[in-house]
Amino acid sequence: MAEKKRGAETSSYAPGSYAIDIGIDAKQRKLIAEGLSHLLADTYTLYLKTHNYHWNVTGPMFNTLHLMFEAQYTELALAVDLVAERIRALGYPAPGSYAQYSKLSVIAETDSVPPAEDMIADLVKGQEAVVRTARKIFPTAEKGNDQATIDLLTQRMNTHEKTAWMLRALLE
Repeated sequence: MAEKKRGAETSSYAPGSYAIDIGIDAKQRKLIAEGLSHLLADTYTLYLKTHNYHWNVTGPMFNTLHLMFEAQYTELALAVDLVAERIRALGYPAPGSYAQYSKLSVIAETDSVPPAEDMIADLVKGQEAVVRTARKIFPTAEKGNDQATIDLLTQRMNTHEKTAWMLRALLE
């Protein structure tokens, strides 16, 4: 059988019609992307809440919390991009609206400005919620033999567990 020379193939590629062949079947890719959509919604909701608290924190721990919240929302902003890009790599659109996030996220938005200690406690709950969401995706990613998603989930869980621990330490 003769080998084709690079660049000699005729392309029948039309945008949106090229099949994805990354070793994960379509059904598993869809299930993984759906799980990641929940993770994206939780991460973005936590980002927004953390940014809100950064802007509105007051009290004797203002400077410490203001800077800590800034570092946290900056990390979350980078994370949403990683999660959304993984969804896209699997061949699905990433959710990107408040309406979608409110349907997909388990993290409730905050309309008020609670005291600093309540902000910290609320962020602990949010960090832990993201970990639980990430953990739920593992069986599907493992079944699909999707090491890239497994790696992403492991990194996200490590970050959120560490952040929750640091926030809890402020409450003791």
